[in-house]
Amino acid sequence: MKFDKVALRSRPALILMILIMLALLQGCASLDDWPGVASGPDSDVRIEAGLREALEVGSQRAVNRLGRIDGYFADPNLRIPLPEAIEPAATQLRRLGLAGQLDELELAMNRAAELAAAEAGDVFIQAIRGLRPSDARAILNGGDDAATRFLRQTAGPTLTRRYQPIVANALNQVQAYQQFRELAERWNRLPTGRPLDFNLEDYVTERALDGLFQALADEEQRIRRDPVARTTALLREVFGGD
Repeated sequence: MKFDKVALRSRPALILMILIMLALLQGCASLDDWPGVASGPDSDVRIEAGLREALEVGSQRAVNRLGRIDGYFADPNLRIPLPEAIEPAATQLRRLGLAGQLDELELAMNRAAELAAAEAGDVFIQAIRGLRPSDARAILNGGDDAATRFLRQTAGPTLTRRYQPIVANALNQVQAYQQFRELAERWNRLPTGRPLDFNLEDYVTERALDGLFQALADEEQRIRRDPVARTTALLREVFGGD
C-alpha cells in the first residue's frame, strides 16, 4: 500500500521526464543529423545540389509518366474534366444528343496535356536550375513535397508562361479548338441568352501543370522515403541510402 502511494505521487514527475526525453529526441532529429550530410557551408552546397538533382530526376519521371497516351486520361486523379464553367451548357448539349462531341472534347484536352507533358522536360529543368534555394536545409527538412511546393511557388508563373504555348500547340494538333468552336456554335444558336465563351488554352494549361506538379510531388516523396528511388550517388548521399 505504501509503495502504491509513492508510485502515485511520482507519476507526474515520471510523465514530465518522458516528455523532456521526447523533446530532446526530437531536437536531435535536426538536419545536422541528416543521413550522410553534416552541417557547414560545404554540406549546404551538397544539399542544394541534391535537391536540384532530386527535382530533375523527379521531373523527368513525371514527364515520362504523363507524356504518353493515357498519362492523364487514364488516371482518375489527374484526368482533366470539362470545365465547371461550361457544365450547365454541357448538360443541355448532352440532352440535345451531343454527348459524343463533349466526350471527344474532354479526350482531346487530355491528349493535348499528354503531348505537352512530353515536351515539358526542358522547361522544368531550366526552372529548377534557376532556383535560388538559400533555405535548402528547410526544404530538405520539410514535408514529403517541400521541394515541389517551393518550385511551384518560386517558378510557377514562369513555368505557366513557358508552358502555355506548348499546350496551345498540342490543342491545335488534336483539334480541340475546332471541337470546342463547333460545340460553342451549336450552343450559341440556342435561345439561352448567354454565349458559351471559355478560354480553353488557359484551363488546360493550368490543369496540365497541376497534374505535372502532382506527379513531381509523388516522385519527390518516393525519393525521400524509398532508398530504391535514389538512383544517383548524390541522392543517396543527401537523402541517405543503403
